[in-house]
Amino acid sequence: MTDIIDKAAQALSAGLMLFGIAVLGLVETLAGQPFAPVPMKNEAGDVVATPLIAPEIRTGFVLAGIAVLGLYAAYRLVAPLPDDRGVSHESMAD
Repeated sequence: MTDIIDKAAQALSAGLMLFGIAVLGLVETLAGQPFAPVPMKNEAGDVVATPLIAPEIRTGFVLAGIAVLGLYAAYRLVAPLPDDRGVSHESMAD
């Protein structure tokens, strides 16, 4: 059972962080200018270009992935260790 939870937590956290960093970054790059995460303004202070995807959304995906890793770490701290069945821990007497 813990193998399923281990793999699910790792896949979910990696997927969220990969989507937030790589996929949305690629989408932002392919969308064209601006490459800055903040709205670009001209000399008069008017907004002339805004990013396609808000930086708060990308940050949210990355933080969600980190939160999943944190929950997984808390689970591993309280979960019992698997039994070592079939392994003998006997030592030879002198």
